[in-house]
Amino acid sequence: MGGISIWQLVIVAVIVALLFGTKKLSGVGSDLGACIKGFKKEIKAPHK
Repeated sequence: MGGISIWQLVIVAVIVALLFGTKKLSGVGSDLGACIKGFKKEIKAPHK
């Protein structure tokens, strides 16, 4: 009651994949990963 089940998440993921296509989602995922990696790198770098 009020929670999101795994099946609801699976259904949403399938609908998103059908709407946007897996190729575009893959590109978005890799861009997001690169962005997070760059952000972590900048946080750890010593600043002047």
